[in-house]
Amino acid sequence: MKDNNPDIITLHNLFDFDAHKFTSAEIQLKHALVSWINTASSLKLKTMLQKYLDFVEEHVQKIEKIIIEENIRSISTTNRIMKAFIEEADEKIAACKDSEVKDACLLAAVQTINHYKISMYGTAAAFAKELGKERIATLFHTSEVTEKQIDDRLSQLAEHEINKKAKTAILLHS
Repeated sequence: MKDNNPDIITLHNLFDFDAHKFTSAEIQLKHALVSWINTASSLKLKTMLQKYLDFVEEHVQKIEKIIIEENIRSISTTNRIMKAFIEEADEKIAACKDSEVKDACLLAAVQTINHYKISMYGTAAAFAKELGKERIATLFHTSEVTEKQIDDRLSQLAEHEINKKAKTAILLHS
């Protein structure tokens, strides 16, 4: 494999590899969220992003604890998918010149990332359960559920405020 990573020949190897990918993804997202909170103009969006950042920071600590407790071998890895999501979001956000449209763009980008994470944690929970790691399976399942709740809150914010304001901004500039 690339980057001096070991070959993945068992489900346990795959779980180890994914655990490091999750940690990398969450750390990358944590840094992006700090910037995006400052970019948002809506106070409700800023608040929602701050709550999401708090969740991500707490989750990174939990995953790192699992890596230590489970003696998951160290793998040097970057989550290229998360990196691409963040780069795409930053590029699009930079192109938005209206603050309300920028908020809609930012919220949509965060939801795209959130959907990826829902899939990621669902898969991790299934792997952990299959490997007999019930406590870890529960943690990842709880993370999946929390990500779904965050997605619901983001959808509500988009539907009831952010997208309406962005639409009005477009109408005023047309």
